[in-house]
Amino acid sequence: MMDIIIRPVVSEKAEALSKLKKYTFICHLKATKPQIKKAIEEMFGVKVSKVNTMIYRGKIKRRGIFVGKRPNFKKAIVTLKEGTIDFAKVTEKFAQAVKTK
Repeated sequence: MMDIIIRPVVSEKAEALSKLKKYTFICHLKATKPQIKKAIEEMFGVKVSKVNTMIYRGKIKRRGIFVGKRPNFKKAIVTLKEGTIDFAKVTEKFAQAVKTK
């Protein structure tokens, strides 16, 4: 399940959404809404009511004569039926997962 959910998004907007029981995560590009829902429910032990996803295309960036591209990514906004997710525990889980890889 850690392959589907890459990391949580921690920003001012994501923090404001968390008060409405909506949590934001960066996901694998090929992950589907049912896969994301199942992964969140298994990882955090909560009930998910809705998953909204959006794909962001990577920007073209330039440094002098060198041209590069940022990677594409998928962002998922997960709405919970019941329960909450504590971001302190979330960052610990993802930090442990990165150490084990």
